[in-house]
Amino acid sequence: MRADCANCHALCCRVPAFSASADFAIDKPAGRACPNLLADHRCGIHDQLRPKGFTGCTVYDCFGAGQKVTRVAPEAAQTVFPVMRDLHELLWYLTEAREIAPPLRKDVARAIAETQALTDASVTVLRALDVHAHRHKVNALLLKASEVARAGTRGKDHRGADLMGAKFRRADLRGASLRGAYLIGADLREADLRGADVIGADLRGADLRGADLTGALFLIQSQVDSARGDATTKLPPALNRPRHW
Repeated sequence: MRADCANCHALCCRVPAFSASADFAIDKPAGRACPNLLADHRCGIHDQLRPKGFTGCTVYDCFGAGQKVTRVAPEAAQTVFPVMRDLHELLWYLTEAREIAPPLRKDVARAIAETQALTDASVTVLRALDVHAHRHKVNALLLKASEVARAGTRGKDHRGADLMGAKFRRADLRGASLRGAYLIGADLREADLRGADVIGADLRGADLRGADLTGALFLIQSQVDSARGDATTKLPPALNRPRHW
């Protein structure tokens, strides 16, 4: 469930569409190769993506879907890759849920098996799959896992809240629900986020210098990559400190 770009035909540079914005310097329609893509599937400006206005590329994570689709269904990448990427992301979250919520391990194991089976399904099945319905079902289980893991913490509920630019410096956010919260540009310096559920939280430009995210629930690499931090930011062992920090 980790991207292996050396074994992928740059599907993230071909399949998705993106629009000129703070994240991308240009418009690109779905299915058309990015003009920065080289013939050997490498990015021609990989070491200059941020200064050239392609920050969105630096925070994208396919969770290993790219190399799998390249291997098993390259001819159907336009329709299969987005579905496979969603399934792989759900597997990442479910794997964590299995560890943080022991009482739900049997239910989580069934969900992992079902989702894994879908990733191995035929192109026909994947094209017909209602991935949104599957995600909705899995999300309900992930929410239960979060509640189990955060039980007794008395963390505040900020689920889906608009917290753009919020001042949370040195805030005690242990066990808080920040699911789907908009924390764009928020000041989280030296905040304690241990045990906080951050699934789907938008951390673009959030200041995490000195923050403690060890034990944060469902934190993924792309969220960390989109934020600002430094050597004093504490991260879970499974995540890497971004080079731009």
